[in-house]
Amino acid sequence: MSAYPEYSELMPGFRWHDIDAGGVRIRAAVGGSGPPLLLLHGHPQTHLTWHKVAPALAKRFTVVATDLRGYGDSEKLPGDPEHRNYSKRAMAADQVAAMAALGFDRFDVVAHDRGARVAHRMALDHPARIGRMVLLDIAPTATMYAQTNREFATRYFWWFFLIQPFDLPERMIAADPDYFLDRHLAGQIKIEGSLDPRVVAEYRRCYRDPATRHAICEDYRAAASIDLDHDAADEGRLIEAPLLLLWGAYGTVGTLFDVMESWRSKARDASGRALPCGHSPQEEIPNVLLAELDAFFAKA
Repeated sequence: MSAYPEYSELMPGFRWHDIDAGGVRIRAAVGGSGPPLLLLHGHPQTHLTWHKVAPALAKRFTVVATDLRGYGDSEKLPGDPEHRNYSKRAMAADQVAAMAALGFDRFDVVAHDRGARVAHRMALDHPARIGRMVLLDIAPTATMYAQTNREFATRYFWWFFLIQPFDLPERMIAADPDYFLDRHLAGQIKIEGSLDPRVVAEYRRCYRDPATRHAICEDYRAAASIDLDHDAADEGRLIEAPLLLLWGAYGTVGTLFDVMESWRSKARDASGRALPCGHSPQEEIPNVLLAELDAFFAKA
């Protein structure tokens, strides 16, 4: 029996698993039947960010909602000088291995925020594994760093704070992790009342773990170093999977970046549009997101 919590009230019909994903333990909620669909969350969330959409998706798909390595109740590996343990390459390999352990060698992906960056790398490193892919509220990492200006640095200050050398951000966040997390969420969510207090309580529980906070810093450190090296080495390679891009019209990404233009040179077949929300459509406007996903997946 797992030592980690389950959430049958939030995600009815799902069962929770601890999966050996190539030597890394990945926590996953699995429910439904039909073709496999992997859901990947962002920061500072866990797989519970999908609780408003996962049960509906499970009527059509076998839904696998995981915690990324270092997040939620998945395994927390230590950091390393080159941040390889939290490269998107390593994090993507976890997810491919987890899906294979469940018997799925090819699957669709819906991914948000940090999870969408993992999915981008997954599509390049494991193209044969990905059927169709949806990325929520991101522009490519290299693009966002290259186009950084004062407004972006102000709005997304954690992109520059969390990458500072160990253990400056870890020590500072430790002073009041609930406050840091709550302020982060408040700045990202644009539709009041969108967050379920039970889910926020779980985000806080996980964020209070020093190992989680260290893993998150390493995720961001990797994004500003080794991930950029991997992206540069793959310059000109295209995402082969049909790609849907959805972003919040009221959020930072949608306001400061031309999302479609940023992906045109990255994908062979990309479509998308802005949605009437902030950073987290799965929590802010779940029914609108579900309609977009239904239309996209119906095309195949």
